Amino acid sequence: MKLLTLLSFIALTLLACQAEPKEGKFKDDEKPMPDVKTETITLGAGCYWCVEAVFQQLDGVISSKSGFMGGHVKNPTYEEVTSKTTGHVEVIQLVYDPAKISTKTILKWFWKSHDPTDGGGQGADRGPQYRTAIFYHSDEQKKDAEQSKKIAQEAFDKPIATTIEAAEEFYLAPEDHQDYYFRMKNRNPYCRAVITPKLDKLNLEK
Repeated sequence: MKLLTLLSFIALTLLACQAEPKEGKFKDDEKPMPDVKTETITLGAGCYWCVEAVFQQLDGVISSKSGFMGGHVKNPTYEEVTSKTTGHVEVIQLVYDPAKISTKTILKWFWKSHDPTDGGGQGADRGPQYRTAIFYHSDEQKKDAEQSKKIAQEAFDKPIATTIEAAEEFYLAPEDHQDYYFRMKNRNPYCRAVITPKLDKLNLEK
């Protein structure tokens, strides 16, 4: 009887461990239903940890991956990008369901989630890898980006520095840089000092 009870306890413990959710905001490798038509857009707006924490919360965004785009070096490492010699921008690549969230809505969040008039970075994060950029993946996205930039300019006294460029090869950042804020907000002071106030200002989950 004791053996049976022990075996039952072990079985329940294993089930509980399997059911425990993974730490982080959401699982990025969840795939949309086969009949869902998705679109991809790539955005640079400062440190990708900050940008990812905003966009991964939006309803209709299926996947948000941090990485690099726009440089002249093949397969750059994070260290090479931060050396400011590769020409790459820290970006997030979004896969989204346009039936739930439009490109125009994503771009509205883009303009209000950072200072697009600062072409040298955001806050204390300085350098070409932190520049503001929209990398479009279709002619329609290019049109939406150009129109939204004109509209957004009305809200700023200084010229918007954001570039609008055709998407190039996307290089995924290291795994421990993905879903960074929601994994590390209680461990890395940068998250509390920089990202939490941004999310608070945007009325998003912290």
